[in-house]
Amino acid sequence: MTSTLTLADRSRDEIRRYYGEVLGTSDDLKTGACCTPDSLPTRLRALIADIHPEVRARFYGCGAPIPSALEGATVLDLGCGTGRDAYLLSRLVGEDGRVIGVDMTPEQLEVARTYRDWHVERFDFEASNVEFLEGYMEDLAALGIADDSVDAVVSNCVFNLSPDKPRLLAEVFRVLRPGGELHFSDVFADRRIPAELREDPVLIGECLAGAMYIEDFRRLLAEVGCADVRQLAGSPVELIDPEIECKIGMVEFTSRTFSAFKLELEDRCEDYGQVATYLGTIEGHPHAFELDDHHRFEAGRPQTVCGNTANMLSRTRYARHFDVAGDRCVHYGLFGCEPGRTVDPESGAGRTACC
Repeated sequence: MTSTLTLADRSRDEIRRYYGEVLGTSDDLKTGACCTPDSLPTRLRALIADIHPEVRARFYGCGAPIPSALEGATVLDLGCGTGRDAYLLSRLVGEDGRVIGVDMTPEQLEVARTYRDWHVERFDFEASNVEFLEGYMEDLAALGIADDSVDAVVSNCVFNLSPDKPRLLAEVFRVLRPGGELHFSDVFADRRIPAELREDPVLIGECLAGAMYIEDFRRLLAEVGCADVRQLAGSPVELIDPEIECKIGMVEFTSRTFSAFKLELEDRCEDYGQVATYLGTIEGHPHAFELDDHHRFEAGRPQTVCGNTANMLSRTRYARHFDVAGDRCVHYGLFGCEPGRTVDPESGAGRTACC
């Protein structure tokens, strides 16, 4: 136990140094994992202009883990850094919502806090709805974040930096309310990283040393009770720096965005004859809404869904935006897995739309 704690402390010290001293802006990164504003969904690009330039310049995320339907929600941003995503979330939750940013690097938090009042004025709010806390994301209780108190947890390329991922995920699902959502982006590997490379300071800071083998990630989520995690997006990570390529070029890295709900879900897609219809009422999605990379709901068009998807739409903050018909009284076996199923509202005929 002592050596594990020592390794964790050493890793955290390296991360603080890398993000607090080595990196000045995202241009200093040595991989292609960091996302540019052009890669954001259209609904978010317009909001980026209202984020302070220094906050934008010191952004090191690898995706766009900003969910929809957040009006009035309480959102926790893990590894918030200088606050780019936290301030985007501030706009999306509105003055009735709340955003909590957590980070362990003082230099990053100093920048985030410096511009709180600037963003209040820019957003035309009466007061800030964002607070920034210094601490460890594996110990949210120490920061006063209570059980079942958060509607959504977001994280952008920081899970890989955690020296204790099982504890981190346990904390996430502790603070989420029933029906709450973990929505995050991170770097993943196609194999387990060799032990000697997991302690390399540059590889740690570049989010490579701690990148999880994707199958180990799936197993870890199952251990904390998450039976059905959904991928929203994925793309390869380019190793730009020749020295990094020489060290770890045998590993293929991908940047992926996932969503996981705090719900009782089954580990397979089961068929209960349920049908979901999107009402077209989520802001920024008048014509269609994508729950994940294989569930696209056109407004007004009924689609058959598996039991897990029905729960994700009817027992979360999305419930007011969907009409979900049917219950779980009759089971019809495994749900078919062909994409694109729609259903005729009168005859019930159609093709499969679930995973």
